[in-house]
Amino acid sequence: FGISAMDNARVEIVQSLAKWKRMALADYGYEIGTGIYTDMNALRPDDTVDAIHSVYVDQWDWELVISDEQRQLDTLLSVVQRIYRAIVRTEFVVHEQYPEIVPVLPKDIVFVHSEDALQEFPDLSPEQREYELAKRHGAVFIIGIGGKLSNGEVHGGRAPDYDDWSTETFPGKFGLNGDIIVWDPVRNNSLELSSMGIRVNPSILQKQLEITGTTERSQLYWHRRLLLGDLPQSIGGGIGQSRLCMFLLRKAHIGEVQASVWPDDISLACKEKGIQLM
Repeated sequence: FGISAMDNARVEIVQSLAKWKRMALADYGYEIGTGIYTDMNALRPDDTVDAIHSVYVDQWDWELVISDEQRQLDTLLSVVQRIYRAIVRTEFVVHEQYPEIVPVLPKDIVFVHSEDALQEFPDLSPEQREYELAKRHGAVFIIGIGGKLSNGEVHGGRAPDYDDWSTETFPGKFGLNGDIIVWDPVRNNSLELSSMGIRVNPSILQKQLEITGTTERSQLYWHRRLLLGDLPQSIGGGIGQSRLCMFLLRKAHIGEVQASVWPDDISLACKEKGIQLM
């Protein structure tokens, strides 16, 4: 089959739901304050599987058009609170149906910048900091994922062409994105339920491509459209369906709420512990 340059560009877009969502906002003419959500199902066969990771990925992915003036931290935090309140309400609904499942989520989510987490726990890894903060607060939103911290490291990875992780929001603190992380009482561990962020605008995209040494991407179809101002400002993210179900139903393994494929050693270990994988 002959594949044109435009076809190649379309393939590049299809492989990225985040890019497709933002392009769809432009192509379908969505106005400020409106947006889309998708019921995303995908396979990631190269991922390492464990109690919270599967080769089958299911998410509610969403994208909301915002104005230039809304590209600020307050917008992000407001959206986080709306999503978190929905999760809290859902936990109470589950409790009404299954009284033995007692609600554990706090009423309010705590906001912590990744730089502040580093300053409090300088000797811990990003994952260990998430553990300590989730255990302490019950629910936390870590702000600033993907950009370098004061020690030269990053708290989690982010591509340069999705979220804005380089805008300075406070002196020495960067990023208009983050993760919702809760304390899982079954696994006695932190559990990330959702990632989201205000998306890059043309100047931030160019900046982050330069930071990551990937300026060649600016020639791709989607990137050219964004750099030309053809795509709206937006905020978006994803909520893990199976992870949320796993948490709300108090399951120890993601395979208890979704059908997937598991290595023999994981299947055997779960069987020995009385965990029924779907």
